[in-house]
Amino acid sequence: MKSAVPKYEENKPGADLIECYLAAQHPSLKHSSYFQVYQEVLEKYRNRSITFVEIGVLDGGSLFMWRKFFGDAARIIGIDLNPDAMKWAEAGFEIFIGSQEDSKFWQSFFDSVGSVDVVLDDGGHSNSQQIITAHSVLPHIRDGGTLLVEDVHASYMRDFGNPSRYSFISY
Repeated sequence: MKSAVPKYEENKPGADLIECYLAAQHPSLKHSSYFQVYQEVLEKYRNRSITFVEIGVLDGGSLFMWRKFFGDAARIIGIDLNPDAMKWAEAGFEIFIGSQEDSKFWQSFFDSVGSVDVVLDDGGHSNSQQIITAHSVLPHIRDGGTLLVEDVHASYMRDFGNPSRYSFISY
């Protein structure tokens, strides 16, 4: 699964995050083009007491990558639709099971967790999943915080009902 990642080259943009990715003992699939952008956008959060939320964590590798990248002061929370993801709670992560398309799930989630610093949506790619997620999480991201949405190219793919004036990109 990690074959899509470029070879680690020291001092190359995104190299620190690639190193964290390669060190994760569990699988995760990330497009190689994401690493440079993620490191540039998220660098300011390293070694700080932040709350980071990732949607879509089933295989767990990304949770370990983010823990290594952000450091021990970070609170790392995973969300997944599949109850099997609960196993990552044993590794010290907070795990919530629910649908990102469910506004009641989001209300319950933020009632429990409070405000957050960073949300990374690597969950479903449908227009409604991405739009409901963005709409639900934005009010709960602290000032100066960050929302990252992976795979927005789905807004141009027929398999996801696009092109459409209701795509995530249009939103």
